[in-house]
Parts: sequence; C-alpha cells; structure tokens
Amino acid sequence: MTARSLPAPSAHPARPNLFDLAALLCMLGLAVALAATGRHMLAPLSAPNAAGIHLEPSWLPGYAIRTALRMFAALAASLLFTFTYAVWAAKSRRAGLILVPVLDVLQSVPILGFLTFTVVFFMGLFPGRVLGAELAAIFTIFTSQAWNMAFSMYQSLRTVPPDLDEVARSFNLTAWQKFWRLEVPFAVPGLVWNAMISMSGGWFMVVYSETITVGNTNVLLPGIGSYVGTAIAQRDLWAIFYAIVTMLVVILAYDQLVFRPLVAWSARFATIASPSSSDPWMLVLLRRTALLRRVTDAIGDGLTAIGGLKLGRRPSDARPAPRIPDRVHDALWIAVLSVLSALAVWQVWSYARATFSAADLMHVVALGTLTLARVLAMVLLASLIWVPVGIWLGLDPVRARRTQFVAQFMAAFPANLFFPVFVLLIVHFHASSDVWLTPLMVLGTQWYILFNVVAGAASYPADLLEVARSLQVGGRLWWLRVILPGIVPHYITGAITASGGAWNAAIAAEVASWGDVRLSAHGLGAYIAHATTAGNTAQVGLGMTVMAAFVLLFNRAVWRPLADYARRHFTFS
Repeated sequence: MTARSLPAPSAHPARPNLFDLAALLCMLGLAVALAATGRHMLAPLSAPNAAGIHLEPSWLPGYAIRTALRMFAALAASLLFTFTYAVWAAKSRRAGLILVPVLDVLQSVPILGFLTFTVVFFMGLFPGRVLGAELAAIFTIFTSQAWNMAFSMYQSLRTVPPDLDEVARSFNLTAWQKFWRLEVPFAVPGLVWNAMISMSGGWFMVVYSETITVGNTNVLLPGIGSYVGTAIAQRDLWAIFYAIVTMLVVILAYDQLVFRPLVAWSARFATIASPSSSDPWMLVLLRRTALLRRVTDAIGDGLTAIGGLKLGRRPSDARPAPRIPDRVHDALWIAVLSVLSALAVWQVWSYARATFSAADLMHVVALGTLTLARVLAMVLLASLIWVPVGIWLGLDPVRARRTQFVAQFMAAFPANLFFPVFVLLIVHFHASSDVWLTPLMVLGTQWYILFNVVAGAASYPADLLEVARSLQVGGRLWWLRVILPGIVPHYITGAITASGGAWNAAIAAEVASWGDVRLSAHGLGAYIAHATTAGNTAQVGLGMTVMAAFVLLFNRAVWRPLADYARRHFTFS
C-alpha cells in the first residue's frame, strides 16, 4: 500500500502556538453546542412544540447546529453498526446467509415504515421528554446511512487481494492483528467515500426525521428539516431559499473540516497510487498545531498498540480436526433456517389472512408492481445520463476533485425542496401525478451510480488505456470493448444501491404537497405513507412486507446474478 511521506519530526519538542489556541476555541465551541443540545434533550416534550418553528433567517444557525449534530450522531451509530454487523456477515459464512439478505431488505424498507414502530419505542423509553423524540430522529437518519456503509465494509472484507492476505500469513499475524493491520486499512478508502455518500443520503430524509407524524403523535424538533417542512406547509419560497443557502454552508463546512482531511488521510491506504495533490488546508493547519498534534499522536499510538495485540488464532496454529464435517454443519444450519423461515412465513400468512382479504393483498401487490416499474425506469434513465459523465470525470483526477463538492451537495439536496416546482407544474398543466412525480424517486439516489462509476473509471489500469490509445481504438468499439467492461462491477454496485434507495424514496416521491395542495401517485410508497399518517399499523406492516418481498426477490433474481457474472468476467486480476 502507498503511504504519503510525512515531514520529519523536529529535534526539539514544539511549543503550543496560535494554531493550538484556534483548535482549542473550536473544541470549546463544539462542547458548548453539545451541552446546549443535551440540555434541550432533557426538556419536557411540550417545549419544542410550544413556540413552533420560526421561519426568520436568524433562527437557522441554531437549527443547522441541531441538525448537524443529529446527523453525526447517526453517522457514529452507523460506524458502530458497520464494524459489528458487516464484519460478522463477512467473517462467518453461515451468519452471512442470514445477515446479507436482511441487509438487502433493510436498505429498501421505507423510513416512515421504521417511524411507525420506532417512535412508539423511543418515546416509551423516555416518556414526556424530548430525548425520546431525538433518539427516534437519530435512528431515522441512521437508517438512511448505515446500510450503504455496511455493504462497503462487507464487500471490502470479501475482496482483500490474495497477495496481501498471503503477506499477512507470512508475518504470522493473528486474526485480530490481520483485521486491524490489513483488512480495515484496505476497507478505509471505500468506507470514507461511502460515509460521505451516507451523510448526503441522510439529508434526503431529514424532513421526516425532524417532523414526526404517526397517527395522533405529532413531534416537531428544531432543525433544518422541520424548517423546510414548515416552509412548505406555509408556502414560503423565501424560507426555502434560506434553507438551501444554510444547507450549502453546512455541507461546505463539514466537507472542508471533516471529509477532505479524511479523504487525504485515507489515500495512504490506497492499493493503487493516485496522482499526488496538495493536502487540504484543514489538514495543513492541524499539522501545524503542537499540543493538539501531540495528543492525537498519543491517541494514535494507543490505538496502534491495541490493534497489535496478539489476540486470536495464528495461521501457524494447528487446528483440531472437526468432529463433524463442515457439510453436515451447513446442512443442519440450512435446515434450521428453513424451519424458522417457514414458521415466520406461516405466522405472517395467518395474521394477514385474518386481517386482510384476498382483494386487499392483490391490491397491495399491484401497487408494488407499479412502484417496481417506476424504480426500473428511473435507474435506467439515471444510468443513461450518469455513466458517461462518471467515466469522463473518473478518467481525469483533476476533474473529479473539482466536481467532488458539487456532486456531494447535489446528492445531499432533499427532494422535498423540489416539491413546490413539481406540484405547481402538475397542477398548472393538469399532468398525471403517476408520471411526473416519478422523477422525485431518483433525485437523491442517482448519485450512487455516479460515484461508483467515477470510482471504477479512476481505478481503470492506465496501461490498458494506453494500449487502446496506441491501437487507435475509439468510438463505439472503445465504449463496448474497453471502458464499459472495466466499470461494470462498480456500476452494478451503484445500481443496486440506487434501486434500493429509490424504493426507500418512494415514500416521499409518491406523495407531494405544497401548502394545501396534496398530490398522490398510485404506488406502494403512497400506500405506506397514507397508512403511516393514519396510524394504521396493520397496513404499514403489510406494505413493508410486500415491499421487502419485491426487493428481496428482485435482488436475488436479477442484481445478485449480474454482480456474480460481472465479478467473474469483468474483474481485473
């Protein structure tokens, strides 16, 4: 792996300087913001609703801080989930038989479907307190961030190059040492980029996380999302403009202060050397601090020591012969899973047969078919647009860096802010809601295709491109025989994530409102949205079950075979 050279340490220990003072002031400001947020969390539940959401621009900085803290809390929970759930799924073949399909379903279950059950749970943990609503909001954002990061870690752990694995064996690393010294560093670049995408995806559902309406429960938490929801309800275009500007500032702030330094740091773990570029200004300032750098170096040394602990089995350790062959274990495990799955299906079927008629079930399945058609149409349209653009950007690192922030901001742009435009145009031209609300499904998910195609084009071997150039391969032949086969595995990964996100976004795209004007398309997302608003738990459960069945069957019948085929035929070795 490549590593960027660091400046040589000074012979004399550096003294605290002005950069340390600036860093200390920033940390104090963060501590004050955390303390203020914690104080609001312990307030009575009626407190945030007493004054409502103010649409004056002066309130937006405080709302922005509250929203940013919720998103980073959800990101921390997503990292914890990634390093437990995804690692377990990748390390245990038998556990992966359960965990991976469950992850397929979870990434496509609508956010409002989670809200129906989690709001009651978290509000019951802290009755009468804002903390319960805050945890429900953080969990909602978590559900829009965690699945993408978990899939990234899972794929990285499953695709560690054999030569690197052989090096770890030759050094006789234990399982613990191999994980922290090889597998985690190999996964870091992809995990950092997917964390950026996940933060952007969190913005897509921020309105629903801060404006919770489930049956008779109405909770309004101060934040940019609730500000946007109030502005849409009151038809205040200037407030929406202020919210867009504030979003731009917040995204620019955490991009420059957090993700740019993380991307530069993760470059040292890249297996393919990339063109050298200047370090981000924030990283340069952090390196100029003295006291803060000594503290971070001490923390880094401590973590390195923990990662070097001799825990777990070494490759040279003799393994005892299993008493029962692995094939018998696998057969028993599959039998147990089959029995449990059959029992679960029987319970669901018994409840559905007692609660719903056959006509109800067929109606929901028909709505799922309509939503499936919308998802496929939007993924195809996004692919036709963003695959050529992603290849054009990925083949030039300079262009990719210049457009990184623009793409990140557009990926974070909530589709709710487009609702006024779509609703007004549909009403003015008497257009069909079933057709013209459909593009809202892909506004936040199309960027998964773009980012993955950019990554695939950026990692395309330069010598193969040079061979094609020397042989004067161009036009259609260059697209079909050179570049497209090389980015197919990355594209399929992006398409799987985009289609799952589109199912998730159906909850917002098939129901749009602007003030008193409310439009609804025919589809499974609208069915779940109406059932959630009415507090009909049975219908929400039915809609989520049908959606999970659609997603799981389509993934297993189409996406996974395509991914396996691409891995066998279009992977550079």
